[in-house]
Amino acid sequence: MTETEFLARAEQAMDRIEAALEGLNNAGELDVECARSGNVLEIEFVDNGTKIIVNSQAAMQELWVAAKSGGFHFRADGERWVDTRDGSEFFAALSRMISAQGGVQVEL
Repeated sequence: MTETEFLARAEQAMDRIEAALEGLNNAGELDVECARSGNVLEIEFVDNGTKIIVNSQAAMQELWVAAKSGGFHFRADGERWVDTRDGSEFFAALSRMISAQGGVQVEL
């Protein structure tokens, strides 16, 4: 995949996350604030002050996630982003991380 293709796919993933969390916040289901700066998306859980950081690493062509449960790297595999260690799908894994830190069941 070219760098341009990677950046477009990473941007789509970040947009999807941000839109889903804004929808949950607006519906009153999850008190969360998203802040984006370049290739970094910071998700802050207002109730407990914890954060999840998602960023794209163009040089590695990976999405990286830092959460209370640890650090994770995801690489594009066809249409999906998969964990480089255990093969789990990005949005499913991120949903579990958000659910754990936010105390509300979330499915992105």
